[in-house]
Amino acid sequence: MTAEAREAGSPQDPAADGQRPLDIALLTYKGNPFCGGQGVYVRHLSRELARLGHRVEVIGSQPYPVLDEGAEYAARLTLTELPSLDLYRQPDPFRTPKRDEYRDWVDALEVATMWTGGFPEPLTFSLRARRHLRARRGHFDVVHDNQTLGYGLLGDVGAPLVTTIHHPITVDRQLELDAAEGWQRRMSVRRWYAFTRMQKRVARRLPSVLTVSGTSRAEIVDHLGVRQDRIHVVHIGADTDLFSPDPSVPQIPGRIVTTSSADVPLKGLVFLVEALAKVRAEHPDAHLVVVGKRPEEGPVAQAMQRYGLEGAVEFVKGVSDAELVDLVRSAQVACVPSLYEGFSLPAAEAMATGTPLVATTGGAIPEVAGRDGETCLAVPPGEPGALAAALSRLLGDAELRDRLGAAGRDRVLRNFTWAKAAEGTVARYREAIAHPHSRPDTGRSAATGADLVASATPTAVEGVNSESRATC
Repeated sequence: MTAEAREAGSPQDPAADGQRPLDIALLTYKGNPFCGGQGVYVRHLSRELARLGHRVEVIGSQPYPVLDEGAEYAARLTLTELPSLDLYRQPDPFRTPKRDEYRDWVDALEVATMWTGGFPEPLTFSLRARRHLRARRGHFDVVHDNQTLGYGLLGDVGAPLVTTIHHPITVDRQLELDAAEGWQRRMSVRRWYAFTRMQKRVARRLPSVLTVSGTSRAEIVDHLGVRQDRIHVVHIGADTDLFSPDPSVPQIPGRIVTTSSADVPLKGLVFLVEALAKVRAEHPDAHLVVVGKRPEEGPVAQAMQRYGLEGAVEFVKGVSDAELVDLVRSAQVACVPSLYEGFSLPAAEAMATGTPLVATTGGAIPEVAGRDGETCLAVPPGEPGALAAALSRLLGDAELRDRLGAAGRDRVLRNFTWAKAAEGTVARYREAIAHPHSRPDTGRSAATGADLVASATPTAVEGVNSESRATC
């Protein structure tokens, strides 16, 4: 469709807000909806935007996004693959490509950055996306970037740019540095997260930034230096049709469920494992099901061995949506032990099923989970004793579980649904379109040679984990 035709609109088929439907390019450099919140965001937001009557083209790299192509909106939701070299794919992460796989200098940059311990994908995806978008100038009303924050998206990308920042990755970087043991490990973490310098420079020049919570908004101001008036909070949420109560699913006595990456300190799983050991002294049938990969080594594996919990902690991975929902429904308690979250989809999804929640007060979790004793039991982050006390209290009080579970679902229905998220996002799209001259400030050259190879300084890569940070 040409720009002129879009401007004229289609009066027979307006969008849900009564205005003409938009053509949206939704960018994501990582789209896995089963490992990491960014893929979940793209999957559900794209579906709800299409349901509102807009045409959404998701443009992504490996692992490619999975879209919900329902019958009533299938024609308005498409996927365009913008392939990388997929250097972190399983089962051979950090692979060396064959000579005939190289297509251009961006591929060479991607490999060089990986070889020297950096994470190239935000930069290289942004460069490929810029080339793709400029070649299709006039196809889109708005470009929505899902936290790539790469130099390639500065300047003219063919349409007004709106960017979602879930939370600053500098928070993850600092937590991993705090947990790192030894100078080699700390050097490796700094090298891996070198791309955050680029993201900070890019974020400061963006005209319109969306984020998912008030806490993330404050962190973006503090960590990235973005002006407050450019940041807009649009809460995300749960798929409340899928994540819903079902009395026919039996609850398993003593079952606690959590979604976590065992090797990411930010997720706080080691504190939940320590808490489980304390809980089992009072509730011998207490056991933990973790939606995530079982660690072979590291703090979580060591804690399980130290407390003799190998038989009391189960890890499940690759489950379907239906299996995940039934797993959460089967638990007597859901737990979010994170040290920090920019929002916490697992909290919203558990609450939507009516499963009572124990959650820390890390980051934006209280914005989602609500007040202690009203919609959840809240504990300070990083304190296994407090976690154990809250878990034991819920496991031993069926009436409290019922009350918190019902109140939690009601809170999600009122505040955190993908339909509301899509409506709020469209409002920001229309605002960006109404001010078409508010383009990203390129500052100095968007991608100077020094910028592009800044991450090519050789250093150690020992300890970099491909499961948690590269493949999600």
